[in-house]
Amino acid sequence: MKLAFAGKGGVGKTTITSWMADWLARTGNNVWMIDADTALSLGQASGLDCSSMPQPVSSRKDLISERIHAEGFLNLNPDVGDLPAELSVEIPLFEEPFPGVKPGKKRLLVMGSLSNAGGGCACDANALLKALLAHVVMDNNDCVLVDLEAGVEHLGRGTAAYVDGMVVVSEPSMRSFKTASEVGRMAGELGLDKQVLVINRYMGGSPPDLEFIPERRFLIPPFQGLIERQMTDGSVLNLPESVEIDAMMEKIVQAFKD
Repeated sequence: MKLAFAGKGGVGKTTITSWMADWLARTGNNVWMIDADTALSLGQASGLDCSSMPQPVSSRKDLISERIHAEGFLNLNPDVGDLPAELSVEIPLFEEPFPGVKPGKKRLLVMGSLSNAGGGCACDANALLKALLAHVVMDNNDCVLVDLEAGVEHLGRGTAAYVDGMVVVSEPSMRSFKTASEVGRMAGELGLDKQVLVINRYMGGSPPDLEFIPERRFLIPPFQGLIERQMTDGSVLNLPESVEIDAMMEKIVQAFKD
């Protein structure tokens, strides 16, 4: 299963990506977590401290020069098969695996900026990042979760075209729903017909009837444990509401299998 998570900034897509990755690993799946958001918060949300974070790929000027300019010209199809293992870090589970299940591994790969990586012209960095993203998504049998940049920037570049489906995350606000509608439209143009809408921090009411907004919908209420945790800790795992969160992640995953 290869899923991308998109939506307006601040709606909780990184939180939900982290929840999904942990649930998948505890149910026996190996998971690649791709942080393609320039906020670079997926590792922290998953319980890593700053000293354990992998270096963003976009900041590795040595690799960019080696793989993109190896033959003295701009190589837009570089060999990146060895890079995921080299550039990623393993994230420990912060909750117990499900009974009788051998847990899978979670690995985090941080892409960095796709728009101005390393300063100056970003063409070479973008070529490496896109090749690496395509390789991780297409050339392995593990689960892959891609936390996209807030808004629709990545979709405009087509960098999410390799995944199987799109989790569109929104909060209950008109501005957020309009972004969700635009994400749905652009994802559809990329051929991503499998889409679900997750309305985070939902407290009642009906979403507006906007074109292109995904019809399959899941509602996540505000969790007091998360609200209190975020005042002191970046991690969103091992909350008092973990049972409810696990149940919701299972439903979302099943929606892409139906």
